[in-house]
Amino acid sequence: MSSEEKQMSLAGHRLDQAEQSMEEARYLMEGGMSLRSVVNRIYYGMFYAVLALLIYEPYSSSKHTGVLSYFNRNFVKSGIFPESLGRHLNKAFELRQRGDYREYFELTKEQVELLIGEAKEFINAIKAHLNDKGKA
Repeated sequence: MSSEEKQMSLAGHRLDQAEQSMEEARYLMEGGMSLRSVVNRIYYGMFYAVLALLIYEPYSSSKHTGVLSYFNRNFVKSGIFPESLGRHLNKAFELRQRGDYREYFELTKEQVELLIGEAKEFINAIKAHLNDKGKA
């Protein structure tokens, strides 16, 4: 398998992880489970989609903040993706952080439903970009 084929395979795997995370979020939401858990899965769906992009970039980071910063700097500020997608990702990250690490933080069903729509838009945009470039 060539290096390019390996990259495409890994990008496909990351996009599959993104879709699986979104399916998990929908399942949890429909089952009336913790909104915190739903947001966690939504965020990770978006994060895995960004990781699919980064396979083709000369960048790696062990920190989520580094990955988000790179995405915003190199994909949003450069005009590849609209600013709204950067805001969606940052919002998902912030809500996940609050939900996972702050005591007494409450999410509303409306917030989470809106975030699900934003995450779908985000993941679909990354898939379309990779497909347009022949990389997925």
